Amino acid sequence: MTKRFSLSPYLYIAPCLILMGLFVYYPVVKNMISGFYRFSPLSDAKVYIGFKNYTELFQDPVFYTGLKNSLLFALISVIFQVFGGMVIAAILEDPLFRKFSPVLRSVYFTPVLISMTVISLLFSFILNPETGLLNSALAFIGLESWTRGWLGDSATAIYAVIAVSQWQNIGYMLMLFVVTIQKIPADLYEAAKIDGANKIQSFFQVTVPQLKEVRFVLLIQCIAGSILIFTEVYIMTSGGPGYSSQVLSTYLFQKAFFSNEMGYASAIANVILVLSMMIFIVQKKWLKTGEE
Repeated sequence: MTKRFSLSPYLYIAPCLILMGLFVYYPVVKNMISGFYRFSPLSDAKVYIGFKNYTELFQDPVFYTGLKNSLLFALISVIFQVFGGMVIAAILEDPLFRKFSPVLRSVYFTPVLISMTVISLLFSFILNPETGLLNSALAFIGLESWTRGWLGDSATAIYAVIAVSQWQNIGYMLMLFVVTIQKIPADLYEAAKIDGANKIQSFFQVTVPQLKEVRFVLLIQCIAGSILIFTEVYIMTSGGPGYSSQVLSTYLFQKAFFSNEMGYASAIANVILVLSMMIFIVQKKWLKTGEE
């Protein structure tokens, strides 16, 4: 018997496909094409220059500074947000801390609810070299030699911005790990306990393997978010001092709207896209996960 063709399933997914096409795939293709032109956002005139934007980009020392800082941002974020969040979530779900867990979860999650713009402005005051709370606290406890202009020192500016981002985002990762840990069958922990495993061994032998799929998703989200980081860098340092805290997104923004080099900015955006896709493919192959 011949199966009848039904149009209904395609009609259900058509709105989603149209929206994805208009707001995701069309801009991506348009930006790829724009990377081969030189043009200004203030003019409709475009000049085709082939790969010249890319040859200039890969000879640009500021681009490599931004790339290094973006990858550093991603590495530190993975360590603190993903793996740090996983450890803290396991501790909060331990029977010893479960009584205080609701309060502690709220404490960790509260920064996630605050706008990053507000947080960036707040920490700009905290890190102020003259009147900031951090330097005042260090001086009060006798560590005055540690005080410095955290955002005005090229050696510490990017690390100060990264630290602010970790403080805000770790609570989100933690909560997703908590929800997943709560779904792990208690029988697995009981079996590990019967086999003589202590809490640390149970964490590595039971908890970590059971968090494989959510960890994969959070790794992707964390790294992609870190490579696209913009708000905290732009508000707190604007990529300075000099170019020491420049990341790819802020450099793209400056080239597009301050230097009026939209083609060059499109080339940077295309590099970010390729870099994100490469990291995703490597993670998927290396972790051998994502099927669920």
